[in-house]
Amino acid sequence: MVIHTVQSGDTVWQLARQYGVASSRIISDNGIKNPQNLPIGQALVILIPELVYTVKPGDTLESIAAKFAVPEIELLQNNPALIFSSYLTVGQTVVIHFQEQKRREIFINGYAYPYIHRNILRRSLPYLTYLTIFGYGFTEEGDLIPVDDQAMINLAYEYRVAPVMLLSSITEDGNFSGQRASLLFRDIPLQDKLLDQIVAVMKEKGYLGLDIDFEYVAPEDAGNFQNFLRRSIERMHAEGFFVNVDLAPKSSAGQAGLLYESHDYAAIGALADTVLLMTYEWGYTYGPPMAVAPLNQVRRVIEYGVSAIPPEKIMMGVPNYGYDWILPFERGITRATAIGNEYAVEIAQKNNVPIQFDQTAYSPTFDYWGTNGRKHVVWFEDVRSIEGKFDLMDEFSLRGGGYWNVMRPFAQNWAFLSARYSIGKIV
Repeated sequence: MVIHTVQSGDTVWQLARQYGVASSRIISDNGIKNPQNLPIGQALVILIPELVYTVKPGDTLESIAAKFAVPEIELLQNNPALIFSSYLTVGQTVVIHFQEQKRREIFINGYAYPYIHRNILRRSLPYLTYLTIFGYGFTEEGDLIPVDDQAMINLAYEYRVAPVMLLSSITEDGNFSGQRASLLFRDIPLQDKLLDQIVAVMKEKGYLGLDIDFEYVAPEDAGNFQNFLRRSIERMHAEGFFVNVDLAPKSSAGQAGLLYESHDYAAIGALADTVLLMTYEWGYTYGPPMAVAPLNQVRRVIEYGVSAIPPEKIMMGVPNYGYDWILPFERGITRATAIGNEYAVEIAQKNNVPIQFDQTAYSPTFDYWGTNGRKHVVWFEDVRSIEGKFDLMDEFSLRGGGYWNVMRPFAQNWAFLSARYSIGKIV
């Protein structure tokens, strides 16, 4: 695997000759919409095959997998065109593996809403261990608010992905409620009623685990929150389910603020099977322009995280999005627009501006002038920033990563994962 930063004069076809790969793979592996005009500074992942098989009459994906003793899902990872059509034609080439030596087995979670475009979901599923579907809330009476999720669960199983149910304090109108969470944490009969319904839905629909996501828990509810987690996890374990708990990105035990104070890393880490550290949103909709997940800040969270929680339990949050800010930034007035990483490159391309790479944040960024005559600044993720985050996971021997979220396409991310890691599967 090579990560190539586009220089003046580079073309897809010239790079294909340089690295001895098909131009079509460079285009598809990087989600390139207009190969005629690559932005200077764009990062491209280039996968160099080591073993390629040419399809013969009678071959199937199953027979090829058996011939080379590789899982069928790995063939899909290496050949994403097969995700949408596993029908093989004589003379077609199938990549068995790339030159990149896989570092280790890693576990990958992807969060998604039920309205995700099915092609985007299919494109991501071969590279996931878990699919966490967002999400279930509950009424004041302790009844689950229903979610139309069965089709996603069924699709997850097709790719050996474990479907995970998510519980949060989301209300009937789709908003989060600290008051609703507090009501639950202080009422044992309400908890029992809700947990009974959760277990019933998980069994009926085929969920294998539960993700508990309560954010902005009032400090006075910290003890009750932990007791709720303990009771929930004991119940889930008794029914054969695993539990992940989402945690705010803390860099110290005593970190102040409503987001952080009730998330006791040591206590919750001891209870949960796994935790997701939500290492993103430094750059956010209402904040000043900056990287969504600057690597120097993420490192601080991980360093504290492994001091309180066994690293084999920790999933590190990875953002699959960026932001576009109109300048100048005015707090309380300016609102950034969330954008996909591939769309960010399109913006740079359309405006003919170079992409820079900030070495401290370890994230790509660029400025451009909008049609409204105002200057914009964009921060996003690319294969370089993703590699930096996974290098951090490897450095601290974390269990893996969790993408918030997989709603937007990010082809080069999946290409990177297929070359660098064996994706753990529990289904």
